[in-house]
Amino acid sequence: MNTFIMDSPLGKLVIETAADDRLSSIDFADPAAEASPPGLLAKNPAVRQLQEYFAGRRLVFDIAYGFAGTSFQQQVWQQIARIPFGETRTYGELAAAIGKPTASRAVGAACGKNPIAIIVPCHRVVGVGSKLTGYAGGLERKAWLLDFERQQLAQKLATA
Repeated sequence: MNTFIMDSPLGKLVIETAADDRLSSIDFADPAAEASPPGLLAKNPAVRQLQEYFAGRRLVFDIAYGFAGTSFQQQVWQQIARIPFGETRTYGELAAAIGKPTASRAVGAACGKNPIAIIVPCHRVVGVGSKLTGYAGGLERKAWLLDFERQQLAQKLATA
């Protein structure tokens, strides 16, 4: 495992990759954690894509990743990864999309176990009526990410 710590508008992020550079986790770090040297960060594809995302230059991530989870969690995370930039889905919509329409609570639990924050965008999963519920990084970060994506889309549409 390789571990990188990068600064972001949401605070420090801890990025872990396997020896083959496949992304295995992204999580929010302790604010006192020391960021990795810029030269080391520049070599990591996940770091570069996250920097592009926060700079408003990336709407879709194309980084290879792999993580362990139950079959159900894997289904949920794959479905979450399909939610387009700037859009949201409810827990119920995700449950229906994986063929388990009564499993919205289990979908919520799987979201909470998502090991790859931002790139597997569980921040785009909301409650009924677009209510902000649950986010491992805190609701303030979830709201920030959703607002950021809406602003980026609005700017891109305005200049198109």
